[in-house]
Formats: sequence, C-alpha cells, structure tokens
Amino acid sequence: MRYTARSLMAGLITLYATAGQAQMLETSARAAYVYDQTTGTVLLAKDAEIPLPPASMSKLMTIYMAFEAIADGRLSVDDILPVSAHAASFGGSSMFLDTTDRVRVEDLLRGVIVLSGNDASVVLAEALSPDGTEAGFGRMMTDRARQLGMTQSVFVNASGWPAAGHRMSVKDLGILSSRLISDFPTFYPLFSETEFAFDNRVPSNSQNRNPILAMGIGADGLKTGHTEEAGYGLAGSAVQGNRRVIFVVTGLPTARDRAEESERIVNWAFRQFAERDLAVAGTQIASADVWMGAAPSVGLTVAEDLRLLVPVLHDGALDAQVVFDGPLQAPVTAGQQVGELIITLDGLPEKRVPLVTQADVPLGGFGTRIRTAAQVLWAKYGLTPGAEPDGA
Repeated sequence: MRYTARSLMAGLITLYATAGQAQMLETSARAAYVYDQTTGTVLLAKDAEIPLPPASMSKLMTIYMAFEAIADGRLSVDDILPVSAHAASFGGSSMFLDTTDRVRVEDLLRGVIVLSGNDASVVLAEALSPDGTEAGFGRMMTDRARQLGMTQSVFVNASGWPAAGHRMSVKDLGILSSRLISDFPTFYPLFSETEFAFDNRVPSNSQNRNPILAMGIGADGLKTGHTEEAGYGLAGSAVQGNRRVIFVVTGLPTARDRAEESERIVNWAFRQFAERDLAVAGTQIASADVWMGAAPSVGLTVAEDLRLLVPVLHDGALDAQVVFDGPLQAPVTAGQQVGELIITLDGLPEKRVPLVTQADVPLGGFGTRIRTAAQVLWAKYGLTPGAEPDGA
C-alpha cells in the first residue's frame, strides 16, 4: 500500500528555515532558464522548453563533443587539422582561417570558445564527423544531445549559422552548460579566457564577447550568441561563495540589453535565495511499520545531510511529506532506500530526497508470526484483542 504522511521533519524544517514564495524575476528575454547547480534547483523557467534558434550558443555542443573526443583518445590537443574550403568560406565570427592553414586542436578550441569562430567550429566538426562532413557531424550532435537529455535540440551545423530546423531550448542549453562544467573541469577554464590573439592575424578580433566576465560577479563562462533571427543570447555561469548559478537568456534586442539582463539575473539568483541546513543524516524523520519483523517499525532518515535552497524572504513553513510502499516486509537492512521525502515550496519545483531505514529489522520468530496472523484475523472480523464474536 502506498503511504503518504506528513513528515516528523516538518517541525525541524520550521525551526531551521521557514520560507514563502520568492519574488519571481520578470525578464525581458524571449526565453530564460536559471539553474542553481549546487543544489539542483531550477529558479526560473520562461518558455524554457520551446525550441528556438540558438545562434552561436549551439557551439557549446561542438565544444562538448570535442572535449569528449579528447577525453577518450580520439583527438588530442596537439593534433594538427586541415582547413577545408567549406570551413574557410564562413563569414561572421571567425578565426580568419584559409585553406593553407593547418591548426592545432588547442588553438581551434580557443578559436571557438573565445572568438566564437564559425570556421574553427567547422574544422573540428569535419574532423569528428562520421562521414567527414559538417552535416554528418550535425546528426551526430543531435544523437548525442538526446543521450544527454536534451530533448528539444536539433543540430543542422556545428556553428549555429542560421539554418532551417537548427533549434535548441534554453533548458537544453542549461543542461549542456552544466555538463560542460561538471564533466570537463580541466578544460572548463578556457571559457573564462578574455583574449586569444591567434597568430596576431586580426588584432581587432581577439576579445571574448562574453560581457559578464569583466563584471566582477564571479562569472567564468560560457558563450554568447547573436543572429538577426535569434536576437542576442547568452549561456552564462557564475560562482559566489559555495554556489554556482547557470543561466540562459535569448531573444534580447541589443548587446547592451543582454549584458544588463545577465547581470540582473545573476544578482537576483544569489541575493534572493540562500542555502539552509534542514536535516542531519541519521536523524529520524518518520517511521514505517514492518510486516513480520522482530520490531514492529523502523525509523526513516536521509542518507546524506540535507540542504535546501530557499528564498531569503519567508512567511510560512516548508511542506514535507513522506511517501513509501508499506508496511515494509521483513527482513529490513539498515540504509535500505524505501521511500522519498517530498518537500514543496511555493515558487520552486518540489524536492525529492531518498529516505533510508535507520536500522536492521530481522524476520521475527514464531511468536511474531502468530501475533501477526492473529492481528490479521482481528482486523478481518472487526475485533479487538480479547473480544469475543457476537453470539458466542
């Protein structure tokens, strides 16, 4: 039977962190997604799952796949790659490569990340493509995106150059940004580099376009994007204290609007929410009956210390419920996951935390089984222990 009960923890939560609905941010972005990576909390989602043209922000997928190829040995940062006529033909953001160039992978990575080079993106794509073409790499990108949980992404090219059907949602860009940070900590510092003067070829095109890197707000990535169709966008990340916030905005009218809105979002995310300690691992939160056990019940607890991100302005208690299938069947092993603690807070998605048993409960002996059988019979006939049936 599925049990849902108010948790004993509700009182503990009230002591540590009463909370109400945070002041939600109104953003002028066409779509926006704000994610606290430290606690796994979505703080804002505006049209977050709608596929939209991502412009150069889709280069993050090209970079992710290049990092993967380096990690598994298919590519090396010291490899030298040729520049095809197709790659050299791109305008817009560029490393200004031509077909006489042979470029180190490390330089190409910086060319994509710092300079947003369309040509550098295509060179990497053609090297990793299963058929040697950018289109083939686009299909490969789409397949890998699905494996990463990016359900609203379809890639036609490696650079984000405007093309029919080339789409990503801001949520997918948030997922991708988070994976880049967590999966490739050695390479991620490339995103905070503010200048890359490749071969001193075009000194005026040596600066990172990411406006938040110089704002002093803890920003260390990731990627800007702009086309006429997409507007101005940014997938960004910032760290303050022990928290990291990832955000994506798109569809802003100007580069200035993009910079101002990005800074506003970062300030809101860090100043309007704070982490709170809610429970210590091993502390009993609830209890569950045990069927045929040597003990009639067992305590339930969290396996790890529980911290939750809550709004700094609060006017009510968190709602905590315990859900499990019970009664539990003996024997029960300490640390066995048997249910979930579901915490609900207005304005934020529910938080589900695994609940585990506090102790071993072995199978009861013969006496336990007799008593349990008697209790079943009493319940079946509506009796209480010691009572006699009507008409006796």
